[in-house]
Amino acid sequence: MLDIIVTTGSEVPGKTTTEILGVVKGSTVRARNIGRDIGAGLKSIVGGEVKTYTAMTMNARDEAYNRMVNEAVDLEADAVINVRFTTSMVMKGASEMLAYGTAVKTSK
Repeated sequence: MLDIIVTTGSEVPGKTTTEILGVVKGSTVRARNIGRDIGAGLKSIVGGEVKTYTAMTMNARDEAYNRMVNEAVDLEADAVINVRFTTSMVMKGASEMLAYGTAVKTSK
């Protein structure tokens, strides 16, 4: 298993970027379901966290992150810098979670 550094920073402390391999990304599209919507609607009446949506969002973020890292591993990157997450609605009730960054080679 290749260890890869992933950071939101523009550099890896203690390392020098020697080569930029390119942008790597991972995404997933998740759709709501009627059961979650009913529960969320009820929760909006009393307030508080909508745990089913929180879990769905966390799972989507993890999947997008893992796909981005796998793309970097395929490029034999040592690190992914400037990592960001974004989301967008692709159709009513379905959103894309996207993770992206710059795959780089580093040296000590």
